[in-house]
Order: sequence, then structure tokens, then C-alpha cells
Amino acid sequence: MTTTPHSRAARQPSPIDAVAEAHIAAAAALHPLAATAIGLPGHEHEMTDFSPAGHAARAELSRSTLVALDGLSPADAVDEVTLAAMRERLGLELELHDAGEPQRSLNNIASPVQELRDVFDIMATGSVEDWENVAARLNALPGAVDGYVESLRAAAAGGDVAAIRQVEEAVRQARELADPASSFFTTFVTGADVDAALDDSSACALVRSELERGATAARTAYGTLATFLQDELAPRAPQADAVGRDRYALFSREFLGATVDLEETYAWGLEELARVVAEQEAVAAQVVGPGATVEEAVAVLDADPARTLHGTEALRAWMQETSDAAIDALDGVHFEIPAALRTLECRIAPTTTGGIYYTGPSDDFTRPGRMWWSVPADVTTFNTWREKTTVYHEGVPGHHLQIGQAVHARDTLNRWRRLACWTSGFGEGWALYAERLMADLGFLDDPGDRFGMLDSQRLRAARVVFDIGVHLGLPAPAEWGGGTWDADKGWEFLRANVNMPESSVRFEWLRYLGWPGQAPSYKIGQRLWEQTRDEAAGAARTRGEAFDLRAFHATALDLGALPLDVLKQEFARA
Repeated sequence: MTTTPHSRAARQPSPIDAVAEAHIAAAAALHPLAATAIGLPGHEHEMTDFSPAGHAARAELSRSTLVALDGLSPADAVDEVTLAAMRERLGLELELHDAGEPQRSLNNIASPVQELRDVFDIMATGSVEDWENVAARLNALPGAVDGYVESLRAAAAGGDVAAIRQVEEAVRQARELADPASSFFTTFVTGADVDAALDDSSACALVRSELERGATAARTAYGTLATFLQDELAPRAPQADAVGRDRYALFSREFLGATVDLEETYAWGLEELARVVAEQEAVAAQVVGPGATVEEAVAVLDADPARTLHGTEALRAWMQETSDAAIDALDGVHFEIPAALRTLECRIAPTTTGGIYYTGPSDDFTRPGRMWWSVPADVTTFNTWREKTTVYHEGVPGHHLQIGQAVHARDTLNRWRRLACWTSGFGEGWALYAERLMADLGFLDDPGDRFGMLDSQRLRAARVVFDIGVHLGLPAPAEWGGGTWDADKGWEFLRANVNMPESSVRFEWLRYLGWPGQAPSYKIGQRLWEQTRDEAAGAARTRGEAFDLRAFHATALDLGALPLDVLKQEFARA
């Protein structure tokens, strides 16, 4: 590919850019937690309104922005993409709101239960002003919990309540945060970061007092939430985990930015899982010897002291070293990595849920991109063969490059495109695509590391089968119990295909049951990325041109995290 859908040269902002800029400014004011997450300054001391009125205000903003866009014509190719992406993303936000989904949101990983706490992980803490913002937000947290309870109560009145498993897990998390002895809020306001930023002056003493008051308020609010969930919501929660076809189809579109045939995708997931398992078995023979099983290869790799890390500090240091090495090796060879993106911080998360995740840089890059590892309390040793591909997924060329490059493209893209436009299928699909790409580029030639990449791919293929199968109630293959998929069959299926500690598998199982459509977006997104790449390569050959993979990657990442149908349309148009 020798041409790109748009140039990286600076361009004059258009009327469509102005609407997008106005939208993101208003959205930040209405959702301060999201503003902090995307690195948009000015709202660090504020809290999001999770009440029905707050949800309605955000929906009305999306509706009015779409009306404003209707009368505008694109000035260039960048505008055409912005218009298509905003119509798709904001239109889906309205569909989800009208279906009552934000109001009923409750699960073990991505609902206000977690969002109200997790935001403090990414808040600045280097100055007195930073801690003043933290204190203000902590003291505003009870009001946000009250609004959240109001929304859950209103949704429940209409029969919309999360499954009992999700409610019970939310109760557990809320009680932990309410417990003065174990609460994150207790240690957060008394840690070394506080002492480093605050001296012994009277002004700092006042900030410390406000932090203590805020921590108490936050713990009390989570206690109130736990009581509401246990006493009022749990008795109304359904036993069934499956959300059904109609809701699932909406969630699938939300996470992919594309409409897929769910039955065909489920069948493909089974085929892809079988293909990955066969490839993994072939590599197992390289690790152990001819005829070796996957389980035997896992045992050999886990027993290798050269592939074993002890303790979270050793894990963090290895993550940083591996990430830095990837950036050095890829920059200027396979990708052009801006200087601002050469910094990626690897951290151990303060939570213990078992998740691994990335948080993007702030708009001005004063907060760098960060890779977080939430390590369960019972996990003390780590195997590098499992995790090398994860570093590439979360770091470079995965999330850090994809998200950071969009943030960096300020000469071309408006802030909505750079900071707020996010589609899981694009971002997570790219990160999984990046894992396979690193194998193709020779970074996973070691049989153990390649085995780990396939282990990751196997997990993601299994999630397609589990998620669609359970939530749509599709027929389960005979080898997994036959009949109709349900949570129990899904548990046995995951245990057979997911090579993690049982506590991590349990967390993932709950996640898929409570966050339908999200987990499959990784593997389906990878599939759509590969289809888009292959179609671009075919078009280049038709034109008599050599396909430039590096240019394809650069062009795609410069677009921001688009809905995948918009991405495909953009390359078809090029």
C-alpha cells in the first residue's frame, strides 16, 4: 500500500472538528471520571453523576451532537471518518441508553462499582494541588454512590437487574473497600506518595485532614452500597446469567463497531480454537519431544528456573525490561514510534483481581502510558513464557502504540478522535493482532515464548465460543457436555482451555458472564483486522503495487480507535 487515507501533515480544523471539540468538552464536564481516564485535564476534583438524571444528560448531549452534525458536510477525508465514527459511536450510546443498559450496569470488572475506585490509580499525586483534587473527589464519592443506587433501584423497578452472581461479587468488592483494615482508601491516603508531596505546613495538614475525611466518606459509601446490593438488589436478581440474543447483539455492536453474524462467528470460534490447539500441540513437541501433550509442555516450561520469576517486584522489573527492549527493536524498523511514546511505565496494580490492563497517556503526555498487573494474593511466582506475549499486547506494538499514537496525532485529529473515540474490537483486536505480528516478525521464535503466544490465542478463541454460546443459549458440542451452553458447562470448558491459576480463571468466568460481548471482541477484532489487511493487500496487487505492511499499520493507527466497519470502509475507499 503506497497511499494513506489521510496525510499526517497539519490541517486546518473544520466545522465538524468544532462540533467534535465541543462534544468532548461537554462530555468531560458530564463525566469527570471518563475525562481523567482519557487524560483530559480540568475535572480532577469532580465526580460523575451516576443517577438517572446524569445518564439522561449524557444521552441528551449525544443526541444534540448528532443533530449538529446532520447539517455539516465533510471538508476532507479526515472529516469523513470523523462523521462516520461519531454517528456510529454516539448513535450506539443512545441505543444503549434507551435500552436502559447504563442505568442497570453492574458486574465484576467494568461498572461504577469498580470505576469509582479505579480512577484514583491514574490521578496525579505529585503535588499539593493533586492531593487536594484527590480529597475533593473522595469526599464527592458518597454522592456518586447515592446516584448509582438510585439508577440501580430505578432499573430494578422495571425488572432490569444483573444476574445474582454479579450482584454477589459486587457485594464482596464493596465490603472489602468498606473495611477500614483492608480498604484501598485507607492505605491510599497514608502512603509514601502523600508524604512525598505534603510537608508539615498548616496548609498541608489541612489537606491531610481532608484526605482522611474523604477516605472515611468513601469507605462509608461503599458500606452503604454493599448493604443496598445485599438487602435490596440481590433478592430481585435473576439466577440466569445469559442476556439473550437481542441484548447480546447490541453489546456485540458496541464492542466491535461492526455487525457480525453471531452463529457464523460462533462456528468460526470453534474452528479457530481447534486450529490454535493443533498449532500449540505442534510447538509442544518442540518444547518436550515428539508426541508431547500441551499439559506436558506446560509442566516443563513451568519447571524451568530460567523462565520463572519470584515476587511482584521481579515481575515488574521483567515487564519493564521486556517492554523497553521491544520499543528499541521495533522503532525505525517496523514502526516509527514518536519520542513521547518511548516511555511506558510498568506497574503492579493496588488491586488483586487478576486482571492485566493498560491506561493511556494524558493529552499532554505528562502522565505516560502504563501497563498494570493486578496480582491475586495467592500468586507469588510468574512464568515468563506465559507473559512475554502479554507485554507485547499491553505495550508495544499493542495498546501503548495504538492508543499513544492516536493521542500523539494532534496535527491531524480532533480531541474526540484522539482521546474519546474507543472501540474495543479495534483496540483489543489490534493488541491481539500485535501478538501474532510479533511472532511473525521473529520475536517469539523461542518455542516456549511461541507456546505462550498460542496459549493467549487459545484463551481468546475459547472466549468467543463461551461468550456467544452461553449468552445466546446455543448448542454445546458433545465433548463439552452437549445440550445447551450454560455457566457450569462454560466453567469446565474454560478450565480445559485457559492456562491460569484457578482464581484468575474464576475472575475471567465471572467477567464473561457479566460483561457480554466484550471478551470476544479481542479475537473477532483480530479477525476483522486481518481481513482488512488482506483486503488492502489484494487491492494493492490489483493496482499492480507491492503491499507495504509498515505503511498499512501506520495509516491504520493514525486513524484512532475507530468502529471496525468504519476502518474497513476507509481502506476500501483508499
